[in-house]
Amino acid sequence: MTRGLALGILAMTAIVAASNILVQHLLGDWLTWGAMSYPFAFLVTDLTNRAYGATAARKVVAAGFVAGIACSFIAAAFDATTFRIALASGLAFLAAQMLDVSVFDRLRAGSWWRAPLASSLIGSAVDTGLFFSVAFAGSFTFLDPADDVSWAGEAIPLLGMGPAAPLWVSLAVADFGVKLALALIALAPFRAASRRIAAA
Repeated sequence: MTRGLALGILAMTAIVAASNILVQHLLGDWLTWGAMSYPFAFLVTDLTNRAYGATAARKVVAAGFVAGIACSFIAAAFDATTFRIALASGLAFLAAQMLDVSVFDRLRAGSWWRAPLASSLIGSAVDTGLFFSVAFAGSFTFLDPADDVSWAGEAIPLLGMGPAAPLWVSLAVADFGVKLALALIALAPFRAASRRIAAA
């Protein structure tokens, strides 16, 4: 294993484990702290894909998934996170990141910004939808009957100003908005790192 792949795996593991804990803590009324950390997983995946190709990126995703989920389930045993959140995180992460790798690989020959932006946006939409519905929607309570996420079902104005919606829906919409913003911001470090990779 190359040093670059090892760094990618470590970065992915840290991002997933931290995000699973941070997503349980609100930042304001309709955003979680996890929204600030998780989008960087797409940057790690895209840089690995650009540097080493889709096969290597899938390895980083798989290794990061296994290590990150192991950390999450260990934390769940100590009540730092719940089983349901760990499961939702794992499902959403794997689906979104593998989709990110595929979309990036198909668009890699186009403009430098198209592959990372499109793959991150599509992956983020899948990740947000899967994670928030499995982690907090009332229809998934059978996954962890002892888990009390009743706060997530409270009806509030969407994003504090729209029609009434369950809190988890507002959290998901706000989360996706942050992911969109960070996908745009991440283009700058992606471009800089891609140039260094090309020059190496």
